Amino acid sequence: MKFKLIMALVDDNHTDTILDAAREAGATGSTVITSARGEGLVPERTFLGLNLSGQRDLILFLVAEQLARDILERIAIAGRFNEEHGAGIAFQVAIEDAVGLKSQLQALSDEIEDQI
Repeated sequence: MKFKLIMALVDDNHTDTILDAAREAGATGSTVITSARGEGLVPERTFLGLNLSGQRDLILFLVAEQLARDILERIAIAGRFNEEHGAGIAFQVAIEDAVGLKSQLQALSDEIEDQI
């Protein structure tokens, strides 16, 4: 089975919504790294050297290749990436190999089989 890694850097207010949307689209798990920092085209304002921007979370999803594009699109909708300035960004990269997925392989196989 081939996999993709979806990485999403999101406003922490949207993290739970994005996790729910990804799970509904077929993601079987995730890793959330809190308190990440990102900077877009225009740097955030500061006040006396203190950053005024909200917290960011980095969310990682290792998903079956067949499900990756749908999950990515649903993340973008749930996170309002195209509607809100600075809401977040998500992208996918190919994974050559992965281990430690034995408990999830059956669920992934069932999900992919339903979509074929």
